[in-house]
Amino acid sequence: MNPLDSPVPRDRQREMGDTDAARPYGAPPLTHGHLQHGPLSVPSLSAAPPLAPASATNRGPLRVLHILPSLDPRMGGVAEAVVQLVRHMTPFDCASEVVTLDAPDGPAFDRVDAPVHRVGPGRGFYGLSLPLVRWLRANRARFDAFVVHGIWQFHSVAAWFGVIGSRTPLFVFPHGMLDPWFQHTYPKKHLKKRIYWALLEQWVFNRAERVLFTCETELELARRPFLNDRHRLAVNGFGIDSVPDDDEVPAHAFRDAFPEVRNKRVWLFLSRIHEKKGCDLLIDAFADVADRDRDLCLVIAGPGEPALVDRLKGMAASRGIADRIVWTGMLGGVLKWSALRTAEVFVLPSHQENFGIAVVEAMASRTPVIITNKVNIWREIEASGGGWVCDDTRDSVADALRRWALDTTVASREALRDTALACYQRHFRIETAARQLVGSVSLVSSSRKR
Repeated sequence: MNPLDSPVPRDRQREMGDTDAARPYGAPPLTHGHLQHGPLSVPSLSAAPPLAPASATNRGPLRVLHILPSLDPRMGGVAEAVVQLVRHMTPFDCASEVVTLDAPDGPAFDRVDAPVHRVGPGRGFYGLSLPLVRWLRANRARFDAFVVHGIWQFHSVAAWFGVIGSRTPLFVFPHGMLDPWFQHTYPKKHLKKRIYWALLEQWVFNRAERVLFTCETELELARRPFLNDRHRLAVNGFGIDSVPDDDEVPAHAFRDAFPEVRNKRVWLFLSRIHEKKGCDLLIDAFADVADRDRDLCLVIAGPGEPALVDRLKGMAASRGIADRIVWTGMLGGVLKWSALRTAEVFVLPSHQENFGIAVVEAMASRTPVIITNKVNIWREIEASGGGWVCDDTRDSVADALRRWALDTTVASREALRDTALACYQRHFRIETAARQLVGSVSLVSSSRKR
């Protein structure tokens, strides 16, 4: 049977009558603030539902399949999200597996503590893969749920094809890919997405038991371009694991690798170097304040397109601060954690950021942050005192850096380190998000078996 034929209406009827599914999220819209705003009242994340007890027909662990394009760490936060969730769902009696469009003979990307099935590569930019569809349909009976991570590529549509004609629950984790920023910034790409949504992607969301979000702000922003009242939305939350102990990460490792930062006040940008990250704002703002203190040093760490990196380096040279910026490339392992601990402050002036794993890693390393109110977790950070929040403009970023450079003292910066760590512990531990996801799957799975 052609998967585009009759099963779709039946799936739709089943969804409309499924009283066990999550109700649409109905929180009031949130408004934006900036650096000068006072403390905000931040809604708490949804409480995790209780885990359903195993029934007589299901005494084994829950079985969850995570579906994403690639586990390549260069792909950004989606791959890291899967690594973290898989690891921390296990203690809640959940056995995960992962399927990707990575090539079987390619790099292993073996950071996942679960079986990984590599059925790629897909064809073209969208990763078209009939082998993925066939694999999902052949294996769906083994799983209590499919969880799709990321959208706008064929893997999400393949998951929909994979569950058509079955009762396998489907969850979708967009990971910020419904943010209206993309609509305004890339109108031509947005037109393509509108077409892709109308033809294919909408069916994935219509079939989904729940559409899951990392925080309240992401959910509210996601309503605007594509979603409507029929879609069942929920805040799942997200976070990271605890960071390595001090004895696992030599404090001097980063300074040994990059002697230019010795005896300097290090300000750290650690992320993908991309236009949306605001690196140009950061360089301009740093140039405005660098002459106030010769010990200030900006570290820009992360992978990026060579043409963009060269343009940013040229910009730094034109502002006369080329010798004040250290470009490290991508950092991982001990060097990454050592850099985070070495930094006086972590700076991410993004125009759009769904969650910001590196932001949370910094706070977990006792490093306060300066971020924009386009990083979706800014409300939790501002309310908890984990860092400062500014607008994504040159003047606002420059003002934040200037105040940090001139108005903070050694003692006040040490106090901010303590509040940054407390913010991580309160809001961004991965165990909470993993339990929430297992609870959601358990609830739906047990209702299907009654």
